[in-house]
Amino acid sequence: MTDPYDPARDGAQTSFDGRMSYTDYLALDRILDAQHLRTGAHDEMLFIIQHQTSELWMRLALHELAAARGAISAGDLRPAFKMLARVARIFEQLNNAWDVLRTMTPSEYTRFRDDLGESSGFQSWQYRLIEFTAGNRNRAMIRPHAHRPDLVAGLEAELARPSLYDVALRHLATQGFAIPQTVLERDVGEPWRADDSVRAAWTEVYQAPERHWELYELAEKLVDFEDYFRRWRFNHVTTVERVIGFKRGTGGTSGVAYLRRMLEVELFPELWHLRTEL
Repeated sequence: MTDPYDPARDGAQTSFDGRMSYTDYLALDRILDAQHLRTGAHDEMLFIIQHQTSELWMRLALHELAAARGAISAGDLRPAFKMLARVARIFEQLNNAWDVLRTMTPSEYTRFRDDLGESSGFQSWQYRLIEFTAGNRNRAMIRPHAHRPDLVAGLEAELARPSLYDVALRHLATQGFAIPQTVLERDVGEPWRADDSVRAAWTEVYQAPERHWELYELAEKLVDFEDYFRRWRFNHVTTVERVIGFKRGTGGTSGVAYLRRMLEVELFPELWHLRTEL
C-alpha cells in the first residue's frame, strides 16, 4: 500500500502563519458569514445565496460595462469586444442560476416569504445601474433608493454620463455615418427614443460588414449582451410565476404583470429593428 499523498512533497505551501491564504485573499470569512436566516425554513438559504451570488455577478458586469464604455469612447473597440463578450457570459451564469431557484416549490417559499418584509429584487441598485449604464434610463426607478443618499448619488451620476449606447452612436458618427446632432447632443439622462436615422446608419453597416467590420462586430456584441439580458428577464418572469403565481411582489409591484412589461423594454432598438429591412 502506497503512502498517502502529501502535497508538501511537491512544493505546495501548507503553512500560512503571517502569510496570505486563499481564505484571506477572498475575504471568505465575511462572505460565508453573510447568510443571516430569519426563519428555520430549509429553503431560505437557497433564496439568500441565489440573490447574493447574483449581486456579485452584477458587480462584475458593471466593472466590465464601465471599461467597455471607456474603451469605445477612446475609439479602442477591440478590448471593448472582449469585455462585452464577458458581460454576455455573465448573464448566461445569471440565467443558469434561475434553474437552481426553480427547485424551490411554492409551498417551500411560503414558509419564509412573509419574513422578507418589503424587500424585493425590484430594489437591486446594481441591477438598476446596469440598466442605466446600458441605456434604459428612467429617473422614477431611483425612488426606491431614496433612503440611501449614497445610492441615489451613484445612480444620478450614471444618468449624467453618456450610456454605453450613447458612446457607441458617437463612435458611429466619428466613422462618417450620418447621426443627427439631436442624437449626439441629446440629454443623456433622458430615456432613449428610437431614431430612424440611427437605424439607417446601422443598416448601412450590416449591408456591407466587410467594409465596416469593427462597427459590425460592435453591433453584434451589443445584440449578444441584450439577448442574454432579455433571457434573464424572461427566466425571472417564469420563475416568479412558477413559485408565487400572480401574487403581488414583496416590494409592492404587481409581480408577474410588472415583469412581463419589462420584457418589452429594448436597450438597443435600432439594432433589432433593422433586421426586418435586410
